[in-house]
Amino acid sequence: MLLGLQWSALAHGQNTLAEQNQRLFLELQQVHGLTDAQLSKIRSIFAGSRVIGQGNPAITRHPMTPEQCRTRVQESGATYGNPTLERICGAKFMAPLYDPSHESPESSKACIDQFEFPDIPCEYPVVWVKAKEAAELCEAEGKRLCDAHEWEGACDGRLEAPDYPFELAKGVAPEVAIRNMRLAHNRQYAPSQRWSYGPTYQRGICATGSTKSADCNGGSWTQCGSNTYPAGSFPACHSPLNVYDLNGNAAEHMNLPITPDQMSSRGSKTLGYTEMKGSWFIFDTYRAHEDWCRWRAPFWHGTRVLASDSHANYHLGFRCCNTLTKSP
Repeated sequence: MLLGLQWSALAHGQNTLAEQNQRLFLELQQVHGLTDAQLSKIRSIFAGSRVIGQGNPAITRHPMTPEQCRTRVQESGATYGNPTLERICGAKFMAPLYDPSHESPESSKACIDQFEFPDIPCEYPVVWVKAKEAAELCEAEGKRLCDAHEWEGACDGRLEAPDYPFELAKGVAPEVAIRNMRLAHNRQYAPSQRWSYGPTYQRGICATGSTKSADCNGGSWTQCGSNTYPAGSFPACHSPLNVYDLNGNAAEHMNLPITPDQMSSRGSKTLGYTEMKGSWFIFDTYRAHEDWCRWRAPFWHGTRVLASDSHANYHLGFRCCNTLTKSP
């Protein structure tokens, strides 16, 4: 079943960013059952930014409406919302992270949002969000920013043990450490490249048909519309672990640790460095760089996740993870 408020004409690019965000806050509380305190925290994070939202409404031109998304999903026979996954993860629209070759969903120690934040099917992703703000928004919902290996495991269809070669980061500057670790990681996984939807690259299966605003100069709020699709509008664009839009639509922030005490999955509150991937910007139209699940990008716009100047732009969003506490 698809959830969400009815999309009005005013909500489709005709109102102000503040009005769009107000509608989004109400939908977040309705769909995810947020408490007033949680919603207040989310509101305060948005209020600290001039740009967080679903794109500049004055220039954003989404290629599909939420109503069209819902119709498309229903006609495909896809169903969003799974009571079994909800029971395991303890939250709506989350999927367990595990390795199906030797684990069951019930054995999972963590879950990931099935859709880009706000994690609501047929809703537009939130963009123009810094990594710091993404981490804070996840925390406000009782979740956390995903570690890179968790996002990659969700995409590849199997969660593997953390694979960060921390020894390559010792005694060198962070940017050198990240380069060394990235190259080692990519060499390890290059022979087994995989995309969320399968083992070979395919065009048109994910939300990769977005185009830049005509006057977009690379990162201007006044000239670059987000132009994203509603989340989940391509039902075949999902991983074996039932996670959607990992290839295509918005790019996504995640945490890249270079020391064990920076791992979000181990409870770190200081976190590591920014890793970003997954955007429509690099796929069918532009093909700017590699996009297979476990490929790690160069240190683009690199900062600590919690730095006040962490990167934000018109095609960059995020999704959250949570850590499951098992009953004794």
